[in-house]
Amino acid sequence: MAKKIPMRQCIGCGEMKNKKEMMRILKTPEDEIVLDVTGKKNGRGAYLCKERECLLKARKSKGLERSFKMSIPNEVYDNLEKEFTAIHE
Repeated sequence: MAKKIPMRQCIGCGEMKNKKEMMRILKTPEDEIVLDVTGKKNGRGAYLCKERECLLKARKSKGLERSFKMSIPNEVYDNLEKEFTAIHE
């Protein structure tokens, strides 16, 4: 029997993809929003495709707000964009 592949939905484009192909954004128990590169940290996760476009879409559609049921300040999105850019260079 084939092993089940964990699928996750992108909060930007809404596509379902293999969890390993996505980036995890994490809300820590202290309510910090960080990029979880390992995918193993403790907290509530939301997933994004590894494309900048999806991050911008998520920002526009308030995908993180919905996932974490809290308001997300602009600085958080700016930081995510910076980290995102750093990873992809």
